[in-house]
Amino acid sequence: MNIPFAMVDVFSSEPLTGNPVAVVSDAEVLPVETMRRIAREFNQSETTFVLPASSQDADRRLRSFTPIGAEVFGAGHNTLGAWWLLAAQGRLDLKEGATTLRQEVGEQILPLRIEMAAGGPVAISMTQAPPDFQREPGDPGELAASLGLAERDLVADLPTQVVDTGAGHLMVPVRDRAAVDRAEPNAPRLRRFLEEAGGEGCYVFSLDPVNEGSTAYARFFNPTVGIWEDPATGTAAGPLACLLTTAGVVPAGATVTIEQGHAMGRPSLIAVHTDGPAPQIAGAAVVTATGHLHL
Repeated sequence: MNIPFAMVDVFSSEPLTGNPVAVVSDAEVLPVETMRRIAREFNQSETTFVLPASSQDADRRLRSFTPIGAEVFGAGHNTLGAWWLLAAQGRLDLKEGATTLRQEVGEQILPLRIEMAAGGPVAISMTQAPPDFQREPGDPGELAASLGLAERDLVADLPTQVVDTGAGHLMVPVRDRAAVDRAEPNAPRLRRFLEEAGGEGCYVFSLDPVNEGSTAYARFFNPTVGIWEDPATGTAAGPLACLLTTAGVVPAGATVTIEQGHAMGRPSLIAVHTDGPAPQIAGAAVVTATGHLHL
């Protein structure tokens, strides 16, 4: 079999920045175990497979796997990159301006909006699930230690909490950008903490961004599914925007802009719109490579 694939850099319009995702189209011929092996081969934080929808209410079904073969859900860079590729390759029935489609991710069917100009995509926004505010774990000393930080680096006037808009991640506020950059997690220790807290990944953030127009500066660690660090994480940016609006840090309905990836040399910008019952993440992408898998 010759199966087409592409590499797409997401949450950036410049090649070799943002968060790379491997996208395998025409994946309906692949058994799930082969998908897992392909994800291990690409060794990206996530590899996404494009499938026909199993529901009449959706346009495509997307499945994403990490390098250890763990399947992950939620609408983030993994799904945005796949839709960008389909739009750029002319594989969708799109008109100039905006078109609304629906994606099947796990058991959810979620709307997305693709904006086209001059025959190509210019922006994609994706609606996540409404926020589910879950546990606020105790033992801040253990959390700080698992991140390689001191307990004084944590911020007490914002909640440290698991928030889920498709994937439940632990939001961890710290005092400044320098503290975010100092984080050096102990992966086994952080994994144990996240499992006890009921979170999948950990979003360490501060309200000390690089750019004046941004809201937060963040890094993402997810040892529970084999991701050491991710340069742009839509499934964590959505929960963070919801936490900040609920806490009154930004007004309800505002657009929250999150900087991520600087520590990895892959600066990324994630915009999150909060003017509805569920957050919408938005961004651009660029296709950096295409080819075929020979299986």
